[in-house]
Order: sequence, then structure tokens, then C-alpha cells
Amino acid sequence: MTPPRDVRRAVDLRERDRRILDAAALAFREKGFHGVGMDEIGARAGLSGPSLYRHFSGKDEILATLLHLAMDELYEATAPTGADPADDLDRALRHHVRFALERRDLVVLHQRELGNLAEPWRPAFTARMGHYTRRWEELVARRLPNLDPDEVAAVTQAALGTVFSVSTWPARAHRLATTGGPDVVVELVLELVHGGLDGSLSGT
Repeated sequence: MTPPRDVRRAVDLRERDRRILDAAALAFREKGFHGVGMDEIGARAGLSGPSLYRHFSGKDEILATLLHLAMDELYEATAPTGADPADDLDRALRHHVRFALERRDLVVLHQRELGNLAEPWRPAFTARMGHYTRRWEELVARRLPNLDPDEVAAVTQAALGTVFSVSTWPARAHRLATTGGPDVVVELVLELVHGGLDGSLSGT
């Protein structure tokens, strides 16, 4: 089923829209959604505050667009390929860990500001989140066919919580990505997640 959409896809964004969104994502991360005004977003993007309204109706639409951009990429990564269930799950996990490392701003934005998503954007994004969660649960259920639906839901959330925790690691932990490279962090997180999944698979 195709998830509902109500904002522009990433591929449809113009360069100036991207600049505005990048500036807003950083500002929201630093000060929170309510701590940033359109004038500041405009200044960070090199535009006057009033000119922003030719691109976005306001902060609410900017927030909705940022959340949908993240969902565009993450949702696609959960599409099953028909390959081995373990390979499908591993591929999705790797993509998500890299996303959490490379787009910390968007992950933190989702974690902190989702509750500030206003009408009319909230229903469509809530529906997309439901599709996304079900995609993940299908990946986990294929990998761990011994689990009942409630266990699948719990294991899925535990795995995603571990993956997305990367975005809020303290600086000393993030130095690992700098000194050892992103692959070191990816492998570390996957080792932790797969260890937990293997325990679920074996019933231990």
C-alpha cells in the first residue's frame, strides 16, 4: 500500500528549499522548535524572513517537510527485496544506523519535535509512521518467525531504539566515528542489535 503524502518529496525540492530546510533543521536541533522564528531561519539560510513565505507557509510546514524527508528515505530502506530474511533485516539496519550518524539533525528532530506537528500535517504523517512501523515489524517477523505479534512489536521497538540512539550519543562516543570511521560504529551497533535478535530467535 502506498503511504499518504501531503508535502513535497525530496526529489522535488529546489535548491533554495533545501537550504531553508537544512538551516531550519540545525536551528530546531540547537534551540527547539518553539525557540526559533522564521526570521532566524531566514537569516541562517541567507534570506529575509518575509521571503521565506514564498517557499513555506510557516514553521509548521517546514517541520512537516523535514519529517517527511526523513521518512522518505527510511521508508524506502524497509522495502523487502525477497532475499533471505536475515539479509533484508541486516540491510535495513545498516541503512538506518548510517542515517542516524549522517542526519542526526533529522533523527533528533523527530524524537523531540514530533509532538509539535500541527494540523493539517499531523494525520498524514501519523499514517506514514504506521506504514513504516508495520514494514519494520514484517522484517522482524520474517527474521524471527517464532515470535508472536506482541513480541515482534516489542523487539522492533527495541532494535529501532538502539539504532536511533546513535544520534544522541555524547561527544566522547561520537569520536569513535571520527577516529575509526562510520563503519566502526555501524558494525558495533549491528553487533548489539543482532545479538539481541539472536537471543530472541533462540528464546533465551
